[in-house]
Amino acid sequence: MAEVQVVDQQNNVVGSRELNDAVFGLERNDGLVHRVYCALAQAQRSGTHSTKTRAEVSGGGKKPWKQKGTGRARAGSTRATQFRHGGVAHGPSPKEYDTRVNRKERQLAMRLVLSDLHRCGKLVVLDKLELEAVKTKGFIAASEALNAQRGLYVLASDNQNVVLSARNVPNCEVVMDGQISLHNLMKHDRVVLTSDAVSKIEERLL
Repeated sequence: MAEVQVVDQQNNVVGSRELNDAVFGLERNDGLVHRVYCALAQAQRSGTHSTKTRAEVSGGGKKPWKQKGTGRARAGSTRATQFRHGGVAHGPSPKEYDTRVNRKERQLAMRLVLSDLHRCGKLVVLDKLELEAVKTKGFIAASEALNAQRGLYVLASDNQNVVLSARNVPNCEVVMDGQISLHNLMKHDRVVLTSDAVSKIEERLL
């Protein structure tokens, strides 16, 4: 098992702990991570985009002008695609974008991303993250000390002082251990986990 330093909110080393290699010590598999990430991104699409064809647009039952003798191109309806208020040619229609991904694949992708974060030095293990009051300045001071101004903070239990203090800080996000996803793990420069959150994540992903 790999060993990682545990720091406090001032980034002082206060101890160490072992990380489970099955969660934080896997080799890279970019293909699997990409496939799972794309499936999760597609699942967020509502798929309600829709347009009407010339057959679905109301009106246009009368021939706009006679077939011959006007010098204009022949037309049978004002709802053809070239007319204003006409239908749309080859427009989008409602569609489901869901791509099935097995639970084991999703969990493996999470473990692969966490392993990569640890390997690249982007993972910080914190003994605890606490603020005495709801104060944005207090959270900013902690994030600057941890060098995680663009970071994801993962807590093991709900702490409203921390959550409310961080909600106005740009590029920072505070979530519970059960709310992490591939998207928020990959979009932040650093991931800060409390020691209790590490234990819960290891238990959940194994």
